Amino acid sequence: MRTLEYIRASSTEQAIATHSRSDATAFLAGGTTLLDLVKLDIMQPDQVVDVHNLALNQIETLSDGRTRIGAMVSNTQLANHPRIKSEYAVLSQALLSGATTQLRNKATTAGNVMQRVRCNYFRDGVSACNKRNPGSGCAAIEGHNRSVHAVLGTSDQCIATHPSDMCVAMAAIGASVEVQGPSGKREINFLDFHLLPASTPWKEHALKPDELITHVTLDAPLTNNQSAYLKLRDRSSYQFALASSAVILVMDGKIIREARIAMGGLGTKPWRALEAERALQGVTASPEAFAKAAAIALQDAVPYSHNAYKIPLGRQAIVRNLMTLGTGALA
Repeated sequence: MRTLEYIRASSTEQAIATHSRSDATAFLAGGTTLLDLVKLDIMQPDQVVDVHNLALNQIETLSDGRTRIGAMVSNTQLANHPRIKSEYAVLSQALLSGATTQLRNKATTAGNVMQRVRCNYFRDGVSACNKRNPGSGCAAIEGHNRSVHAVLGTSDQCIATHPSDMCVAMAAIGASVEVQGPSGKREINFLDFHLLPASTPWKEHALKPDELITHVTLDAPLTNNQSAYLKLRDRSSYQFALASSAVILVMDGKIIREARIAMGGLGTKPWRALEAERALQGVTASPEAFAKAAAIALQDAVPYSHNAYKIPLGRQAIVRNLMTLGTGALA
């Protein structure tokens, strides 16, 4: 049995300084992913730094209308916060579609952002996996790749999907990730935080060594927006998305003034469909316009042996969501 050192930090500065002592250190928040991976021997930290006591569990509205979420805010707390439910409905719905009540009670905002992939080949500890063992190959490309493998943003090094529902909603809303490290504080645009696998799939995020996520700040909500999260999966509970869409619309009668579209279950990172959004801006809401936008969103998709169905399914996830939100305009 391997042993590790447990350290409870009393301040952000102490947590960062303690983390710096060893390259094999992990921050412990809710632990819903970390502990699983330690048990599977996929992650092998020498020490864990518990950040539960840090004052990072508040949700506040900033003077510019943005919403600042502490790293330790639980998924349950965030999903049920009155402002999130009213102004960022897509985020509340995304959070409530993920995992179980018990897991949402423990899982944190920063931990959700930092989720590792659910690819079986990554987690079995023996298969070729460039995320786990750089240079070993990607068993998923020629293996069973039906459910948790991507059609967008893939490379010949990795095709695993990013698993988070919360992050898909945040990608649609627009956000920044606030981090703190030995060199101070900085902000990272949410769309730049998660990295494509390219030739370095073991580099999953834009954090520097020893940096800690302290907050995620959501862009100010769009005026008079309506939004929704649609998750398509094999069963209706405790299942990762085969395809999902986070959609935000601002309508002026039947005209779409602004649209935000992000997708989950399809990309190697939370996937923002910027070109599809531009195709909808200023046009009259219609099934044809929605179908065109969905086709644009998936135009660069590359299927693998078992997941080609995700391309039409992804288009359906977008069209169905747009149709639901645009019902009034279509009447």
